Amino acid sequence: MPDISSDRASSPRAPVQQAAPAAAVDRSAREAREQTARRRPWTPPSRLDAPPAPPGFIHRWIRAEVNGFDDKQHVYGRLREGYELVRAEELPPEYRDSLPTIDQGRHAGVVAVGGLLLARFPEENAAERTAYYQKRAREQLSSVDNDMMRENSHHNMRIQQPERTSRVTFGAR
Repeated sequence: MPDISSDRASSPRAPVQQAAPAAAVDRSAREAREQTARRRPWTPPSRLDAPPAPPGFIHRWIRAEVNGFDDKQHVYGRLREGYELVRAEELPPEYRDSLPTIDQGRHAGVVAVGGLLLARFPEENAAERTAYYQKRAREQLSSVDNDMMRENSHHNMRIQQPERTSRVTFGAR
C-alpha cells in the first residue's frame, strides 16, 4: 500500500493554512450580522433629507424664495417664532461637506436646498405650537357647529347633532 502522506508532501499544492483563531471567526460573523442589519431597502433619493437634529430640537425646511424672488417676510416670521438657521459648521462632520450651503449674502454658510433654508426648532416649542393650532381647529369646528344649530330653527327640517365619524361598507346591505 503506498504512503499517502508522502504523496501529499510531493504534490504541487499550496501549503495548508492554519485555522483562524476562534475570536477572529466570531468577529467576522458579528460584522456580517451588523452589515446585514444596517442595510436598508433602496428608495429614490430625496433632496430634502436633513441631518439628524441635536437632542431637544427638530429640523425643518423654511421657504426662502418663491419663483426666484426672495421671501424675506416668511423667513423673518419663522425666525420670530423661534426657528434658528443651521450653519454647515454646526453639523456633524459626516454631513458638513455633503449638504449645499449659501455662498454669499446675509445667510452665507447656512444649509440651503432649492430655495429652502434648514432651520432647527426646540421640541417643546413645537409641541406647544401643535397644541395651539389643534385648539384653534377645535374652536373653529365648535363655532361652525354652533352656527349650524342656531340656524336650525325650521321645525320641519331639523338637523341633528353633527356626526364626526364615517363608515365604509362594501356590497349591498
